Amino acid sequence: MLFIGKLKTTSFNMAGKPSALALTIVFFAVFVSAVHGRLYRGADLVSDGVSNLRQPSFLTLNPFSSFSSSSDSCDQTYGVLPCTTTIIGNLFLIVVYGYLMFTGAKFLSGGSELLLEILGPGIVGGLFLPILGALPDALLILVSGLSGSTDEAQSQVSVGMGLLAGSTVMLLTLIWGSCVCVGKCDLQDSLAVDLQDTKGFNLLASGVSTDIWTSYAARIMAVSVIPFIIVQVPLVLSSSSGERLAILISLIVAVVLLITYCLYQVFQPWIQKRRLAYVKHKHVISGILRHLKMRSLGRLMTNDGRPNEEVIRKLFATIDEDKDNYLSAAELKALIVGIQFDEIDFDKDDAVKKVMQDFDTSLDSKLDSEEFVKGISKWLEEAKRSGDASRTVDHNTMKYLSDFDQQTKRERDRLGEDVGDQSDEVVGDQSDEVVEAVEDPKRITIKAVLMLLVGTVIAGVFADPLVDAVDDFSDATSIPAFFISFIALPLATNSSEAVSAIIFASRKNKRSASLTFSELYGAVTMNNVLCLAVFLALVYIRGLTWDFSSEVLIILIVCIVMGGFASFRITFPLWTSLLAFVLYPLSLALVYILDEFCGWS
Repeated sequence: MLFIGKLKTTSFNMAGKPSALALTIVFFAVFVSAVHGRLYRGADLVSDGVSNLRQPSFLTLNPFSSFSSSSDSCDQTYGVLPCTTTIIGNLFLIVVYGYLMFTGAKFLSGGSELLLEILGPGIVGGLFLPILGALPDALLILVSGLSGSTDEAQSQVSVGMGLLAGSTVMLLTLIWGSCVCVGKCDLQDSLAVDLQDTKGFNLLASGVSTDIWTSYAARIMAVSVIPFIIVQVPLVLSSSSGERLAILISLIVAVVLLITYCLYQVFQPWIQKRRLAYVKHKHVISGILRHLKMRSLGRLMTNDGRPNEEVIRKLFATIDEDKDNYLSAAELKALIVGIQFDEIDFDKDDAVKKVMQDFDTSLDSKLDSEEFVKGISKWLEEAKRSGDASRTVDHNTMKYLSDFDQQTKRERDRLGEDVGDQSDEVVGDQSDEVVEAVEDPKRITIKAVLMLLVGTVIAGVFADPLVDAVDDFSDATSIPAFFISFIALPLATNSSEAVSAIIFASRKNKRSASLTFSELYGAVTMNNVLCLAVFLALVYIRGLTWDFSSEVLIILIVCIVMGGFASFRITFPLWTSLLAFVLYPLSLALVYILDEFCGWS
């Protein structure tokens, strides 16, 4: 038996920036042809010298075999994108298309955040950012049951449900637990002490603390599961006749909740305002540290990476103009006035207030030498943590401060800020923010629109082939499509969000922890209203059978457990991360048991 095959490939240089890599993968995916071959067997290959050969004595290849189709071959998406029926081939395609969806999600996130510099957080942060952030998931859910016959849609729509459930469960279990682990600080009087992590992995003595506004975000998330409860009512009542009515009511409720949530974020954008206040505060920190470094008579950090207290005390003496061994608000303001914040017009009095809030532990409105040393040391430690941990540690202070300063600029540029004051009432204990104007609104607008267009095109084009690859992989391995999409697809659409959350949490302070968990709860809320609304509309319009009771149950369990848990407490000891981690495998096991042994599917 001989196997003759032909595979047409092209070699590329894969080094370069992520954008170049993405374009290379697109080019590779488009121009790789399917593999075809044929089998030769029998005695016709050998001549007895008398009979005429019915076939030539050599093998020939069809020069057009790479473009021909056969009855047992897969269907190429759009007629050009590659497909395969093998396990390894589909696994490769899932990785490729998943990376492209990840790239599209990054473009959408970056473009929507750039718009903050133009339209302000009230509109963009409340309306555009939540919707655009959930757009890749919504597109994947939509295409999972949009094309093909009703039977084909019924088969593929489980991919969409797997993504919906997988995203929610992953954010509230694996990512939530990871944020607690990397953001943990020592607990004192049931509250986490900022930047103090000496208890190691003590399950009771270390953890994270958030503010009350984060608890409100968790309560909103818990309310967003109402459509899931409504759609389960026919199952509870054992009524098949009311199934479509329950789907329709659940769809209407989901749309109403989506509109209400977006309007709430527009008129009460406290999550976005807290984020802006946080970035502004960090920029004040970086500016003051760089200025102090320029004025210091030595290095602010020792060779072993610790704050150099001797040099910091010399700085204190330099700033203390009246030599009374205290720094007053007036002396701090004189220091800040001399700092050039990269041509950003900060409110100097507000900056002084921020420094006092961070340094003045005695609450006497002035700083002694010990308070100044501890405050500057804390800032230096934060600057170190915000640097790129993947590089070799260099204890040169200027490198830490430069990294911290550049990261702060990038975050401020991405977030943007609206002109005007921001109310104390919605940002907790943070002061009002006077924000800077946008330097080049036309250029930023063009860049943001282009990023949104590119991200939308990438997500729209490659959502369908990714769903097909998952479905084909399910057929090849006999693994239900739900489990594949539950595990794999959230990695493609939520990786950027997950990495951002973990980075914020790693700064080990209450503000960053509050922001991190608020973002996670907001993302889950959008999954529960926007993505579910798309899924319910798909099921209702196409007349599909509602066969996802076990999947909905795990979403309800995880959201109610984690939402209820986070709604009524602001401190989370390290042991709570174990609870979150355990919920992930338990969710998969529960779906398997209910479907295979209880007949729910």
